[in-house]
Amino acid sequence: MSGLFCVGVLLLSSCCLWAGPALGTLVISRNDEAPQDTRRIARSLQKRSTNEMMVEVHSVIVDCTVTSRFAHTVMTSVALNKASVSQEIFFEVELPKTAFITNFSMEIENKFYVGEVKEKEKAKKQYEKAVSTGQTAGLVKASGRKMEKFSVSVNIAAESNVTFILTYEELLQRKLGLYEIMTRVKPKMLIQDFKIVTNIYEPQGLSSVDAHATFLSNDLLPLVEKTVTDKKARISFSPTMDQQRKCPGCDGTLIDGDFIIKYDVNREKNIGDIQIANGYFVHFFAPPALPRVPKNVVFVIDVSGSMFGTKMEQTRQAMLVILKDLDEEDHFAIILFDDLIVVWKESLSKATKENVAEAMVYTRAISSGGSTDINGAVLRGTDMIIKDRRENKLPERSTDMIILLTDGMPNSGVSDIGSIQENVRSAMGGNMSLFCLGFGNNVDYNFLDVMSQQNNGVARRIYEASDATLQLQGFYDEVSSPLLLNVDLRYPDSAVNFLTTNNFAQLFNGSEIVVAGRLMDNDLDNFLVEVLGRGFEEDYKVEGQATAQDWTAVYPNDDYIFGDFTERLWAYLTIQQLLEKSKSGNADEKANATAKALEMSLEYSFVTPLTSMVVTKPETEDGLVDLLIADKLTEAQRQKAETMAYRYPSPSYSYSAPAFVDGDPHFLIELPDRDDALCFNINDKPGTIFNLVRDPESGIQVNGQTIGDKKISPNGDINTYFGRFGIVHQTLGVRLEVNTEEILVFQDNKQVKLLWSDAAALKGINVDLLVTKDRSLTVTLKDSVKFVILLHKVWAKHPYHRDYLGFYTLDSHLLSPSVHGLLGQFYHGIEYEVTGLRPGEVPEKPDATMYVKGHELNVTRGWQRDFSRDVKNGESVPCWFVHSNGTGLVDGLVTDYIVSGVFTTN
Repeated sequence: MSGLFCVGVLLLSSCCLWAGPALGTLVISRNDEAPQDTRRIARSLQKRSTNEMMVEVHSVIVDCTVTSRFAHTVMTSVALNKASVSQEIFFEVELPKTAFITNFSMEIENKFYVGEVKEKEKAKKQYEKAVSTGQTAGLVKASGRKMEKFSVSVNIAAESNVTFILTYEELLQRKLGLYEIMTRVKPKMLIQDFKIVTNIYEPQGLSSVDAHATFLSNDLLPLVEKTVTDKKARISFSPTMDQQRKCPGCDGTLIDGDFIIKYDVNREKNIGDIQIANGYFVHFFAPPALPRVPKNVVFVIDVSGSMFGTKMEQTRQAMLVILKDLDEEDHFAIILFDDLIVVWKESLSKATKENVAEAMVYTRAISSGGSTDINGAVLRGTDMIIKDRRENKLPERSTDMIILLTDGMPNSGVSDIGSIQENVRSAMGGNMSLFCLGFGNNVDYNFLDVMSQQNNGVARRIYEASDATLQLQGFYDEVSSPLLLNVDLRYPDSAVNFLTTNNFAQLFNGSEIVVAGRLMDNDLDNFLVEVLGRGFEEDYKVEGQATAQDWTAVYPNDDYIFGDFTERLWAYLTIQQLLEKSKSGNADEKANATAKALEMSLEYSFVTPLTSMVVTKPETEDGLVDLLIADKLTEAQRQKAETMAYRYPSPSYSYSAPAFVDGDPHFLIELPDRDDALCFNINDKPGTIFNLVRDPESGIQVNGQTIGDKKISPNGDINTYFGRFGIVHQTLGVRLEVNTEEILVFQDNKQVKLLWSDAAALKGINVDLLVTKDRSLTVTLKDSVKFVILLHKVWAKHPYHRDYLGFYTLDSHLLSPSVHGLLGQFYHGIEYEVTGLRPGEVPEKPDATMYVKGHELNVTRGWQRDFSRDVKNGESVPCWFVHSNGTGLVDGLVTDYIVSGVFTTN
């Protein structure tokens, strides 16, 4: 749900205003993949950067209308080229991957250029024809785990303006009891008319509406206007240019983060809510206050060699939490597999406190090694459930499920994917659910997706990142509380046709079942609805008469509320389900589902994986017409794109630090949103003092002084490390000096000394210190920031090396936007793009081209050591290494950060 202009920057992450409900995205961009184009673009970027201020972004407006969960979003942006020459203006947004684009248009000098949805193959041929005549084409790019970028550019004549309009639609999904709309806003500049407006119309009545943002300060909070009545909510956020400013008179913007709306509706114990309009109906079913149905769950966990290290540790931590959350009426089992299959116990165990405690001890001892026998492991779990069912060891009214976690391809036992899917489908016989979690990019997601669909379940990607444990726990929370089994929603054959799926294996707490269809006539007297299912203690059955609401009576003051939403919702849901059916079944079933999905995509102008939107741009000065093509990526395509883009995951950190410095000295900037990291080294003579963090608004300053080895090594290397830090908080009147022997605290003309050789805790009004003996110092400054300093002990008789320190940031979000320093400048993220991957001097360390801060840099894929989890050995972290003391990445030169003393504050 967003739009923004970027001038002088091509496809740099986070350069634009983003928005979108919580899941997914789509991308359109210029074709910048060819090496010669990359060099040309890099040169033009630096040339154009001087004209940035000659582009005036007049407005960015995000207008979202949600009618009975169906969201219709229009993003409009207007920019003016104030320069005396023509220049290129960029429009870049992010949308949810579950949304379908329905329209994109540009207005330039009173002429409209409107996109046209075509069959993908026809669009491809048009694209190839354009390329053959020297024209350019657009392409789609995945952007992170939830977003995809829509990015276009257009050349605008001097003193002319352009209006971009993008529209997309989506059915909001209820998860954990809430619907969510997330708008990611990163304009990176001041906007004259900036506005986010969301109108929610829910005839069932709104039970809760909440709006917040990650960037809201006390000054901005009152600008979020929220009006909620029984069946309508309006949320708006429209700061003026002055209110957007980071500081009086400066051009930086405070608007940088996520704007999030969460809501839910009232629910009654009946057939649910049925909306009827324009000859179509939609039925929402999520009854309140039903008792949960016990579950019998087998956790099938991959412990092959590729799971070694961080992934295995994250899996262990997630399992420990999941085991504690089991209900005592549940039954569970644990199966570990590599090329061997090991069961915790031969049968499922009831989730008593004693059994859970025993399972947690077993889980803590899990280790990894070997190859991957997915077929044997899943079949073993299936046989275990079948055997326990046959022997009446499981409650009759309970649901059976297997949760499979794997990070690789089957390469032991049965390795043919089709054979595995057929074996599992045959063994389960439609009597249990299979949920597949694919950990990382080395797994065939499509294989897991199809196998889950064939067995009443779903697949989910788990991204290798520091929050992987939370991802695993979050998925389990979604499926941990079944309320009804074998849910069947029935409608009279004589009243409706073209129904979407109306039979469901289970309904989970916090979710919602949605069915839509077309009415055969307007006679609703015979529209009797039945809902059947199996509950905890008895069968569930409700029935009722569907009636049409008078929308003008419900919303008398609203002339237009996206009136055909029921038909478009039906079309959206039908296409989504047809796309799922096209992945499995026999050849005829797949072909029929694909053909029908294509037909409906074209009829309703949805950009789906089967269609593309073709956008013809104005003629260029050389008389050529540019062509852009917007595609829709499948999850498998997104995974492939991420792998091809050489996107390395971030490791798991015991501290959620955005940046740290350690070693000789190695600086690393973690970028969780991009699952990536940047790094550089600093080389200078021993004794040099560098400013690491400086926040003039809060009065915080951190300086570090380097030390050298005892003597120069035989190979002539001079190694330097940080051996002394000075931390100042002027507002609180606190100073700390930390060296490799002691910690000195100065406050109110008093001094306290702590030794590394002692474990100690010091709790004050303004500062808390915690010393772990010979290991770490945690510094918490009141209402501002938390740091950790690590002590690296070296053998006292080592001929060259000596003890040194590492500096890590635990929490920096309360620092002001003006924070700077060698580390501080990166606390609020950085925009960059890496392209042109190529062999480097070392085979396992490829080179690439990075565009950052208007510079074109040669970078190398390297590794740095993160000692936050293991002070002795550290953990290797993959990162893009920037050479020459970080030149081009760091603002200015490294010498600009040299200060005269560890407590110098100017």
